[in-house]
Amino acid sequence: SPVCIMSKKKATDDAPKQVLGRVKNHLKMGIVGLPNVGKSSLFNVLTRTQVKAENFPFCTIEPNEARVILPDARYDWLVEQYMPKSKVPGYLEVWDIAGLVKGASEGAGLGNAFLSHISAVDGIYHCIRIFDDPDVTHVEGGIDPLRDLEIIENELRLKDLEKTKKAAAPVIKLSGADPKKRPEAAMYKKFIEHMEAGNDIKDGTWSNKEVDLLNTLLLITAKPVIYLINMSTHDYTRQRNKWLKKTVMFLKEKHPNSPIIPFSVALEEQCIHMEPAEQAELLESYGGKVTSALDKIVQAGFQALNLYTFFTCGADEVRAWPIMGGSTAPQAAGTIHTDFEKCFIRAEVMAYDDLYANGNEAAVKSVGKYRTEGKNYRVQDGDIMTIKHNAGGGGKKK
Repeated sequence: SPVCIMSKKKATDDAPKQVLGRVKNHLKMGIVGLPNVGKSSLFNVLTRTQVKAENFPFCTIEPNEARVILPDARYDWLVEQYMPKSKVPGYLEVWDIAGLVKGASEGAGLGNAFLSHISAVDGIYHCIRIFDDPDVTHVEGGIDPLRDLEIIENELRLKDLEKTKKAAAPVIKLSGADPKKRPEAAMYKKFIEHMEAGNDIKDGTWSNKEVDLLNTLLLITAKPVIYLINMSTHDYTRQRNKWLKKTVMFLKEKHPNSPIIPFSVALEEQCIHMEPAEQAELLESYGGKVTSALDKIVQAGFQALNLYTFFTCGADEVRAWPIMGGSTAPQAAGTIHTDFEKCFIRAEVMAYDDLYANGNEAAVKSVGKYRTEGKNYRVQDGDIMTIKHNAGGGGKKK
């Protein structure tokens, strides 16, 4: 069965730690890799929408975009309880980005366009091919995932180095005469040395001030990455392939905090067109331990972007709202409608776990778990919220 291989993160202190990346709720994952590694096929399966996935490098020039349903048992339970007229699940926005090639940072292939598309996403699914198929040509001639990884990572790092050096040049120049510029110049030099040594920004250890400066650069190698190892159906169902262990070990050593998910796009393509019973029968035929990796892939993307889900529930609608971790109640209100943030009064909140444990809203209130929160409240994953605001002269139950 598929495994999501994660290394344990080092313990951090209680002090709030600045996070690399954009602070916003509209966050996107992009699928990247060399041509013909299974990117567009994965996108098709994830979204059940068809984009060009022919066996030809550069067939995907503009990024294809889709909202992928986020599997969430909490949402399913809430729909059962409220039986609403309308139901809207949480989603993850995913872009299919055309394949990079060696030299992309200097414009080879369609390099510049691809790199700008990668810059526009907030997290990366890096698709790595370890399946052999004579009908699907490999742009580099043969299967070697470690070489492929180096090609992609070098291209992205070179682009980041170019951008960092350009931003650093005037600061370093001024720092000779202006002592106030020296701390910033030192930070730029540290970033450049880190990347020139062959490291990604996401794998460095940075102070809050360094993270603030990095967030003005929005570097590609600062983005969280989930490594997806694409295997043949035969190899995936056995969890055996001569490249699997080597690739996993290489990634765990180089990117210790990044998830690694082996999967088979060929098997997922088979499953996606089947009814649930038929799909279960197919997976059972491989020995009973084989499962689809799609839910795991989507959930890992959601976590990598530090997204939480809060819910609005009622007879009219049950809806799951993606929001950036650490957002305040007014910011959550603003995801429902921008006016709600400006005119926020308060939020009535109960935790999903409390509703599930007690069975209904009245029971949650009777045990004192239904509460009112103000503007400084930080929304928790799984909060069920009713937003009160004064737009139009009255509160709005949402």
